[in-house]
Amino acid sequence: MNSDAIFTIQSTQEFEQKAFEVFYHQFENNTVYRSFCDLLYKHPSDIKTLSDIPFLPITFFKSHEVISSKESAQTTFTSSGTTGSTLSKHLVQDLTLYEKSFNLAFQRKYGSIEDYVILALLPSYLERSGSSLVYMVDNLIKKSLHKDSGFYLNDHFALSKKLTALDASGQKVILIGVSFALMDLIEQYRFSLKNTVIMETGGMKGRRKEIIREELHKQLKVGFGVQNIHSEYGMTELLSQAYSKGEGVFTTPPWMKIMTRDPEDPLTLFTDSKTGGLNIIDLANVHSCSFIATQDLGKVYHDGSFSVVGRFDNSDIRGCNLMAL
Repeated sequence: MNSDAIFTIQSTQEFEQKAFEVFYHQFENNTVYRSFCDLLYKHPSDIKTLSDIPFLPITFFKSHEVISSKESAQTTFTSSGTTGSTLSKHLVQDLTLYEKSFNLAFQRKYGSIEDYVILALLPSYLERSGSSLVYMVDNLIKKSLHKDSGFYLNDHFALSKKLTALDASGQKVILIGVSFALMDLIEQYRFSLKNTVIMETGGMKGRRKEIIREELHKQLKVGFGVQNIHSEYGMTELLSQAYSKGEGVFTTPPWMKIMTRDPEDPLTLFTDSKTGGLNIIDLANVHSCSFIATQDLGKVYHDGSFSVVGRFDNSDIRGCNLMAL
């Protein structure tokens, strides 16, 4: 099927039509997803609306090879985790699809990447291989074409000097960082930034005490001297990202949709703004699985935006994009 067509979606009707096409493709070509649908007695002839489509539990990415292609994967992205824990594995058959997805999503939300210096404070991800987040940020750094763009591991002094100088010069900057590293930075240095976006990707994960997102953002706003803290929502098992420009409310690109399921009945979807388990349709996942039931809890609003409010009990704490309550 024509994978690039998902990036031209302009209406709800086009999204639904493409989602059905992707479902039929994955039902026929993804043995793991086909088996899951069979267990639920769900056949393409039963699928009349998006809510009829089965959502694969995200834990399947830990125990199975979830792929909808007979071609070999170009790469495998892996989740972060504690020693001895089972990692999620996302077999990516076409990296150009991922690159197109995150570049277009960024452009829709922030404009041309070349307008920005990208500074990345992602120590926990740089210290391991297979991170989809590092792959994305590395690509954005290169696309920015700016000599000052780059990764920072633990050199907070050099980062603080560069960040302050760039901001003072009027240069637009995005500092994207894992939450504990951003907190570490503002404990050493204080800023008053006018031209810089602070974007957290979540994740205290054993480095600091978990705090709710509101408290994290409050502390980061004071430390960096900014009005809003931006956030990126993505995960190993997805090839698309949602972004928030403040208050923890995320919006998705046109090829991605968030739905909520009843925590007590995972096959029932909510139609209002009740808190429920987040189900994600990511059409960029055409070669793996586009219909995923996550372990995140959240709310979806009438305009399609959403917020994340926690995780199911006894879930592994994911490294990206969630402050557990």
